[in-house]
Amino acid sequence: MNYLDSLYWIHERDKFGIKPGTKRMEWMLQRLGNPENRINGIHVGGTNGKGSTVAYLRSALVENGYDVGTFTSPYIETFNERISLNGEPVSNDVIVELVSRVKPVSEALEAETEYGTATEFEIITTMMFLYFGEIRPVDFVVIEAGLGIKNDSTNVFAPIMSIITSIGLDHTDLLGSSYLDIAKDKGDIIKHHVPFVYAVKNEEALKYFREYAEKQDAPAFELDRDISIVSEEDEFIYRFKDYELENIALNMLGEHQKENAALAITALIILFEQGQIELDFNKMINAIEKVSWTGRIEKVKEEPLMIIDGAHNNESVDALIDTIKKYYDKEKVDILFSAVSGKPISHMLEELKTISDHIYVTDFDFHRAKPKEEIAADAETFETILVDNYVDFIENYQGDALIITGSLYFISEVKAKVNFNS
Repeated sequence: MNYLDSLYWIHERDKFGIKPGTKRMEWMLQRLGNPENRINGIHVGGTNGKGSTVAYLRSALVENGYDVGTFTSPYIETFNERISLNGEPVSNDVIVELVSRVKPVSEALEAETEYGTATEFEIITTMMFLYFGEIRPVDFVVIEAGLGIKNDSTNVFAPIMSIITSIGLDHTDLLGSSYLDIAKDKGDIIKHHVPFVYAVKNEEALKYFREYAEKQDAPAFELDRDISIVSEEDEFIYRFKDYELENIALNMLGEHQKENAALAITALIILFEQGQIELDFNKMINAIEKVSWTGRIEKVKEEPLMIIDGAHNNESVDALIDTIKKYYDKEKVDILFSAVSGKPISHMLEELKTISDHIYVTDFDFHRAKPKEEIAADAETFETILVDNYVDFIENYQGDALIITGSLYFISEVKAKVNFNS
C-alpha cells in the first residue's frame, strides 16, 4: 500500500462511527506486544483546551532537550499531524509502515473476535502507540484524549501525569447530560498515585474530582485553589507553591489560554519535583510564550481581518467572544458558521449574534456536517444568510472583519480550500 491507499483504508473506517469502549484497543495492542506499556505518557482530557495544552507541554519539553511525541485530533492541515515528533508531523512513509503493521491486526480482530470492526480513531490511536512505543521511542508522549475518558481509545495506558483542562456540556448523548455525568466519565483519567492537574469551574464536577482523586490517592492540583494566575492585560503572573513566575506573555490570545498554560506549567513543575525531568524554567516559559496552535483564534488575513477558530461548543464560543472583545478593536464582525450535527447550535448562534452584524451559515464536505438550512432554522430569534459556496464567499469578502467558526472539521476544510492571499 502507498500513502494514499493507506489514508483511504484509515478513512474508510470512519463509516463504523463511534464505538465507546476499549476492548478492541486492548485486543489489538496485545496482539502488537503492548507498545503502550513502553511509553512515558501524559494524558490530557477535557471539553476544551486539550490541543493548546498539549502544545504548551510539547514545546517546553522540546526546548528542554527532550524528544516528545504528541497525539492530537482532529487534524487541521495534514492528516499526519495527528502523530507528531517534536512538533513535526510524521512522514508519509511512517504512515504507510504503521498501516502495514496495524491493518492485519485490525482484520484479525474482526475475524477472530466478537468485538466487531475497529473504528478510524481506534486505528489511528493504535498506530500512535505502536510508533512511540516500539518503532520510534521518545522521552515523553503527550496524548490528547478523544471523546470523554472512560470509554475513549486513549484510555489504555498508565500515564505519569493526568490533566483535565475543562468540563463542559458537550457530547451529552454519549457522556451524559449533566456536569456530574461528564465529570464521572472524564474523572477516569485519574489513576492511582498519578499526579492530577485540573481546571474545572462547575461546583458539582469539582466536588467529584476532589473526592475521586482522594479515593485514588492521586496528588491533585486545582486551578484557583492550588494554582493561581493574575492577569495583567496581555501578561499574567503564575503562582504555585513557592513558585512565582511573572510577565508571562503568550502568543495565543484569550484568558482561557492563560489557564491552559498554567496547567502545563504546573504539570512540568510536578515532574521536575519528582525528578522525572530536568527543567530550565527560562526555557520553559520562553517555549510556552512562543506557542501557536492552528485553527485556534488564528489570524489568517490582515486586510480585511479574518480569523478562524474551531469554536465547536458553548464554552469555546464564549472564549472566542471574550477574546474578540478584548483583543480586537471591532464594534461588530461578520460570522461565517458551520457545524456538525449534535451541537448546541441555537445557543452558539445566539451568543455569536452579540458580536456580529451578520451571521452567514454554510455547510461543508463531511458526513456529520449539518445542512445549512437546518443550521439557519436553529437561529430562532434572528435571520441568518445562507452561503452556497463558502470558498468564493471568503475569497471575495469585502467587509471589515470576518470570523470563520463552528467546527474544527469545518476549519480544517477551509484551510485546505481557501486562498487567504487572494
